[in-house]
Amino acid sequence: MKFGVNTLIWGAAFGPSDFHLLPAIKESGFDGIEVPILDPAAFSPGVVGRELDRMGLERTAVTVIPGGLSLGSSDQEVRRRACAHVEACIAAVRDAGGTMLGGPLYTPVGHLTGHRRTPDEWKWTVDSWQRLSAVVRAAEIEIAIEPLNRFETYFLNTTADAVALCREIDEPAIGILLDTFHANIEEKSIGAAVREAAPSLKHLHTCENDRGVPGSGHVAWREFFAAIGDVGYDRWLTIESFGFAIAPLAAAAAIWRDLASTPDAIAFEGIGFLRANAPGASTARR
Repeated sequence: MKFGVNTLIWGAAFGPSDFHLLPAIKESGFDGIEVPILDPAAFSPGVVGRELDRMGLERTAVTVIPGGLSLGSSDQEVRRRACAHVEACIAAVRDAGGTMLGGPLYTPVGHLTGHRRTPDEWKWTVDSWQRLSAVVRAAEIEIAIEPLNRFETYFLNTTADAVALCREIDEPAIGILLDTFHANIEEKSIGAAVREAAPSLKHLHTCENDRGVPGSGHVAWREFFAAIGDVGYDRWLTIESFGFAIAPLAAAAAIWRDLASTPDAIAFEGIGFLRANAPGASTARR
């Protein structure tokens, strides 16, 4: 098991001006960080990768589909541009020495059409990912597609649908990112969701129901930890939250208040909770 923290807790991008965060991240017990690559042209993968290597920190990454684009658009040019964005993010992850790119990799966060996903949108998204599969394999990374709650997307809300999507894409390197924040809203049982996702499960975001400090709210943590132990999950447990006063992030994730005493508390108190409760820890609660 590896423990990570998404740097969206501190800002919308990650680069040299954020390197001062790394000693505390390392000392607190994280094995690596998860970097946002929202604009791949503004990300410096070589610089970031070298510093993380120097610090002994591993790395994963997340991105979103930019506004106005979609892998499931009826417009071929829109799909092409969305695929180009994903390809650029894949290259950035590869060049930074990362192992995985995750996120809601289908339509923009917050884009709601007012109707259910259509069969054509589903087919175009599957087609887009099948075309991208060769790029993923060549980069030697993995993709983790994340279902979001119904208030952030209409396209993919449940683990069952994420399993179906990955089954149709039919690429071993493309699987599921399951986030406890979203699962807490959309799933009847977080444990059942983990078990259902297990064959395709690439990554886990361990987030509280209010995006605050993991362990401080009502996510069914005992059920969650029992399930990841049962399925033998041994990949990343990554804390994700969002900076309190960063306007673009606040708008996208509907963050209108402080989620903890400080952003640091979400990471540095959260890692203690995860390490104390993850399967195999001597103090794990069952």
